[in-house]
Amino acid sequence: MNSDELISVGRIAGTYGYAGMVKVIPMTDFPERFNNMNTVKLQTKHQIVEVGIESVKPYKEGYLFKFSGIDSLEVAREYQYAYLKIDESELNPLPEGYYYHFQLQGLEVYDEARGRLGVLKEVLETGANDVYVINSPQYGEILIPAIKEVVLEVNIETKIMKVRLLPGLIND
Repeated sequence: MNSDELISVGRIAGTYGYAGMVKVIPMTDFPERFNNMNTVKLQTKHQIVEVGIESVKPYKEGYLFKFSGIDSLEVAREYQYAYLKIDESELNPLPEGYYYHFQLQGLEVYDEARGRLGVLKEVLETGANDVYVINSPQYGEILIPAIKEVVLEVNIETKIMKVRLLPGLIND
């Protein structure tokens, strides 16, 4: 099982009680997915194990999970800070024109006037819209707002994003 092919949907933030329950902070825009999951993969520093989900209930900003085979506080502590992972095939489909961050990272970014800018290395979440961080050999780090006036086309299959930079986004 290659962890690069798995998507994080949550992280264990701590234990709860003595019966092996854990507190999970969601890392997904679809936390309701937890109610329909039967299994999940837990990734620690040393291993990835698939575990059954016995119960899930909302708790403060996150959820309380009870996993099969994790029946004591001591065993639950072994999974402190582990990531809850799913296969890419288990992702919720997004509406057309919307993408998961991992799908955008690594795209080659081309400006209609300047040609190749570089590679999209990170997606920053801001209040209004996401910002794409482009690592450009020619222009250094470029921050591009993820708005339709700038992002003209995204092609996940060819790994290419076409943009029209607004004045002032880069100095040339």
